[in-house]
Order: sequence, then structure tokens, then C-alpha cells
Amino acid sequence: MPRLLPGSLLISQPFLGDPNFERTVVLLCSHSEEEGSFGLVLNRPAQLQLGDVLELPGGSVLPPAQMPLGIGGPVQPDTLHYLHQVPDLPQAVELGQQVYWGGNFAALLEQLLAGSISPDSVRLYAGYSGWTAGQLAEEVRENVWIVHPNAAGKVFTLETDAFWQSILREKGGRFRVLSNYPTDPRLN
Repeated sequence: MPRLLPGSLLISQPFLGDPNFERTVVLLCSHSEEEGSFGLVLNRPAQLQLGDVLELPGGSVLPPAQMPLGIGGPVQPDTLHYLHQVPDLPQAVELGQQVYWGGNFAALLEQLLAGSISPDSVRLYAGYSGWTAGQLAEEVRENVWIVHPNAAGKVFTLETDAFWQSILREKGGRFRVLSNYPTDPRLN
């Protein structure tokens, strides 16, 4: 079984059967066999922007207000989580490949509003994906997830719409074949 480390991608098998994770790619942000795991779904866009969920100084005309939100997972959908490429953001957790999770949101927002960092260097998510102690390891053993280690940098390089298919193709071999599975095999 591959090691589960922060910064790894969890790619769902084609016919998972769970609508929350069907054809998703999750970035593993935290993992502990004793405490459980935390991740963010990378390829489920929400029909919301930051300005829809947070009142910003200057209103909805500023670029940060128009930043799209993704659905990070089914747990606590009323919470805001973020990934970014701001290495000096206080309290941010490095996931590898110049990708950081969380940190001081007020400082991040201040930099976004001042234009000192680009909205393209931040990804926002409503909710998160969580697993209890041992649950994620068991799901990996049962082949629910394909683990792609040390791949946090993909967050900022692949298009959300085709993320699942693109990452499987990139892995090559048998994974490339999986990327072509139809959404509904009865229609094949």
C-alpha cells in the first residue's frame, strides 16, 4: 500500500458509487492513523464566488470577490478552506511543490485586496473531506482511491473540469485506460 502523506492526490476509482466523490481528485492536506485525515476535493466547482459568501471591503467589484469557490467535500459545507502559493503567509502548512494549505486568512485577504498576490495563486473551497482514524488507509487498501504521491503542484496546473481524467492519463499505464471509462458504462 502506498504511504499516505500530505501533498498526495487521492484519485477516485471510476465507479466509486459515492456521489460526493464520484470522479474526484482530493488533495490530502493532513493524515494521521491515530487522528484521521483531512483533504480538499479539487475538481468540484461550486456556483459561488468569494463575494457571495464573504462581505469584502470594496464590495463585489474587486477581483478577489470574483474568485470562484470549489466544493472541498461534504463535511461542514459552511466553512471556507484554501490552498495557495504564498510561502510567507503566517501559519500556512507546506504541502510540497510550492503549495500551502490554510494560514492567516486576514493576511491573505489583505494581500489579495492590495493586489500584492494574484487571485490565480489561491484556490478556495467550501467544506472539506474528512476520514476518521484508519478509515482512509482502509479505503486505499480496498482500492477506493488511487494514491498519487507528491503531487500538490497539480492544484495550480490542471483544469478543474478535466482534472480527474488528466491526472489518470498523466500517470500512464493502466491508469490511462481508467481515464477513458464512460461515466455510465450502460451507455457504452
